[in-house]
Amino acid sequence: MTESIAGPLGPPLTRMLGAPATVSTCRLIPGGASKESWWVDAQAGGRTHALIVRRNSPSSSVGGEVLSLENEHRLLALVHEHGATVPRPWGFIPDLSGRPAYVMDRVDGVSIGRKVVRDEELEQARARLPQQMAESLAAIHAVPSDELDFLPAGDPGEAPARHSVSRMERELDCLGEPHPVIELGLAWLHRHCPEPRPRTLVHGDFRVGNLMVDRNGLAAVLDWELAHRGDPAEDLGWPLIRAWRFGRDDLRLGGIGPVEPFLERYNELTGREIGPADLDYWELLGNVNWAVIQLIQRERHLSGREPSVELAVLGRLSAETEREILAMLERLGD
Repeated sequence: MTESIAGPLGPPLTRMLGAPATVSTCRLIPGGASKESWWVDAQAGGRTHALIVRRNSPSSSVGGEVLSLENEHRLLALVHEHGATVPRPWGFIPDLSGRPAYVMDRVDGVSIGRKVVRDEELEQARARLPQQMAESLAAIHAVPSDELDFLPAGDPGEAPARHSVSRMERELDCLGEPHPVIELGLAWLHRHCPEPRPRTLVHGDFRVGNLMVDRNGLAAVLDWELAHRGDPAEDLGWPLIRAWRFGRDDLRLGGIGPVEPFLERYNELTGREIGPADLDYWELLGNVNWAVIQLIQRERHLSGREPSVELAVLGRLSAETEREILAMLERLGD
């Protein structure tokens, strides 16, 4: 049974909200393989604050270069200041019952992918989402680079794509077992590595499932733990991978629509010339990356560090991601 954080949360909320705070609701939201999210209602200054508390899980590891919660909060505050569609952050807590956490506003809407792509009441929202996603990414990628020095960026002389591929190779090697399909994908990505673009802020997990959606469309961009400085095309390719279509495989952009309007609007707003071949590369890289992440998550369960049906299922689903890698390699050719 998970211990409530309601008691220890009172003093830091009092500091953040500027008035004595009491917690009336505090419950752990199901899901979240790498971080805990707590639904919190707090009374302070004569009003109720609807909040989310994001805290490290007992064994947080998803692969890649994951931001500390302190830097995740710092980045959320920065992009909020620059007008990105994100929840308002309230503050960082170095130690909340033994683990770091931060507090942000709770945004109303739906983030569960299968609901976003299927619920009838979100039909009009789905029609708006491709353009809104493009506009959101354009704003995210416009955050000044001189304010991002606390984010990972890899070797300045190495193309972001090659840095990602090399990092995935190291992570796969650490598993100590063969995965020939993933290795084929990594080899193709090395051979076709694109010329580097100027680095921008990259969200790193921009997709349906990490977007809060209401009847008007995009309400907030969530889950910034994989943010870094890199190729902006990465954020355009990641939402295309099949796992984020939630059963609507005919709609390449996250199960909500075709990719062309999304890409055209992004290029129009940014002046970049990212093309279909760029999206193919980053979609394949995304599938390979997701397969590696799934295996790392599986190991959290199998090692006994964090027994979890969800983590075990993620490992099992890596076979489906490998099938998608093979299908993409056949389509793209050598």
